[in-house]
Amino acid sequence: MAGRIPQSFIDDLLARVNVLDIVEARVKLKRTGKNYSGLCPFHKEKSPSFTVNNEKQFYYCFGCGAGGNSLSFLMEHDRLSFPEAVEELAKLAGVEMPKTEGPVDHQREQRIKDIYSLLEEASEYYQQQLRKHPDKEIAVNYLKNRGLTGQFAARFGIGYAPPGWDNLLKKLARDEATKLRLEQAGMLINKEDSDRYYDRFRERIMFPIRDMRGRVIAFGGRVLGDEKPKYLNSPETDTFHKSRELYGLYEARKYNQKLERLIIVEGYMDVVGLAQYGIGYAVATLGTATTAQHLERLLKMVPEVIFCFDGDEAGRKAAKRALDTTMPVITDGKQARFLFLPEGEDPDSLVRQEGCEAFEQRLNESLPLSDFFFKTLEEGADMSSLDGRARFSNQALPLIDQMQPGILKQMMQEKISELTGLSLEQLISVNNLQETTGTHSAPEPDYYHGESDYSDDGYFDYQPEHNSFQPERKSNKEFVKGGKKARPAPPGGSAVHFNPGSTAISILLHLPALASQCGNLEILANTEDDTEKLLYQLNRYLQENPGVTPGILAVDWQEHDHLKPLIQQLNEIAHQTPIIDANNAQQVLNDCLNRLQERHLDKEILQLKSQPHLSTEDKQRLNTLIMKQAGSRLRKTPEK
Repeated sequence: MAGRIPQSFIDDLLARVNVLDIVEARVKLKRTGKNYSGLCPFHKEKSPSFTVNNEKQFYYCFGCGAGGNSLSFLMEHDRLSFPEAVEELAKLAGVEMPKTEGPVDHQREQRIKDIYSLLEEASEYYQQQLRKHPDKEIAVNYLKNRGLTGQFAARFGIGYAPPGWDNLLKKLARDEATKLRLEQAGMLINKEDSDRYYDRFRERIMFPIRDMRGRVIAFGGRVLGDEKPKYLNSPETDTFHKSRELYGLYEARKYNQKLERLIIVEGYMDVVGLAQYGIGYAVATLGTATTAQHLERLLKMVPEVIFCFDGDEAGRKAAKRALDTTMPVITDGKQARFLFLPEGEDPDSLVRQEGCEAFEQRLNESLPLSDFFFKTLEEGADMSSLDGRARFSNQALPLIDQMQPGILKQMMQEKISELTGLSLEQLISVNNLQETTGTHSAPEPDYYHGESDYSDDGYFDYQPEHNSFQPERKSNKEFVKGGKKARPAPPGGSAVHFNPGSTAISILLHLPALASQCGNLEILANTEDDTEKLLYQLNRYLQENPGVTPGILAVDWQEHDHLKPLIQQLNEIAHQTPIIDANNAQQVLNDCLNRLQERHLDKEILQLKSQPHLSTEDKQRLNTLIMKQAGSRLRKTPEK
């Protein structure tokens, strides 16, 4: 369906369908009060933070921020375009689609439809050739020698493009218009200065590349001998953009209901070979290095990606490029690892040689991003000399500075301090990075923890073209709060000067049970700091409602006028402040609360000391506060 769908029809359609029916058909939900909750289908989680409000007809996940109505859910979950999602809802509601308003690019719609159809026909043709062509034994023997069975060849739709310049042309090009479509699909090449065409793929093993809906969008062809290029991919077309697509991702998701990690390899046969040996979670890039788009897409699906490279010099260089791409993308709660294979081996050959269990052991022992990062930089630096350590930190700090604010970033900065013997403040000064508010005085509320993904107009921004509530992306590096621009993030982000209030809120949002360990936080009840006020309200609510999920919290607070304005701030913190590892969350939370207490002690002591005359009661109060302050600092002083 193309064109502009009348808004009145969309409004009527949404009134006819029930968001609970739409979601419950795809997600297991449990009734919690007047709402329904379950594990979010848009990100990996162990405890439910996804909530459906049947009364208000919307869903929301406090873990990843996904939210909207029936239409947006179908678009996100079923990966449908806006018109396709409307059409699907119309079928469910039993109503006919209206005629479209406004100009419609019928030619483009028809071209794309034709391309999908021809690519599917081409895939079937290549598979048929692998079974029936007179020269099929050459291709079949190649696949057998690579250890591939017929079952897995069929699973991945592997086929054979036989020798000859016009096999596909003769089979599919019924007329001149079809020839043009096959060229637009990347399957034919038009000979220069003529109207003659010939097949792009000849005498190659053919691997269909599928999108997330399983549609064939392109092909990769692998030579049977030593000719160049070894792999030939379809060109960029209306259906295929190689910087965004990954070979094997559709198959990995289809045959693995609960993906926990994905391996990024270099060849199509590596993907298929690993799958045949029980490792069905490998994907391959399509003639390009791994891009940030690839990683962002994968890390939304799984908590861990593993880069798999040859152990030679070329593999090391490729790994370094992958590291540089991953650094700005990785966030707390996600992990990237690097596996280097023995020289001369690839994943396909190695898994055949040593088996699934041994290969998975290699995966489990692969280098975490931080280890690979420091190992790579230390190899080129003389860490025994001052000059070497200075050069090392000069290389490392700017790279770490690109990372998302979080515990991993903080720990990597602390590792540099450990290796160089310099404090973070000294390193920042030595490397001429922008200096920020020191830890000696209480910092102003730190509203910015990295580039904001959410507007501050409200809970979500309503986008009529999607007929749903969606987060609004911001590309600028400043976040506006209360009509005033907050200061930009410091070098190192919140990892160096993080806001303890925001961090504590983030921990409680993701681990609500820890609220029982926080006490009443009365010290924050009358603060002027908005973040600390929010922490007080959140802690109080979680203690009064044990076992509540963050999704239910969002719905409950919508119904209270004094709490409703705070939801936007919670939403910002949930996405801008990193998720804390559950293993050390209690420790970090305690540290945050201690810092907040120290801040208020310092502030109250300063206020009392600034008064010209103190009453006896104020003097006693001042002595008590000073004793508390001294005790707190004594507990933090490391033993010598």
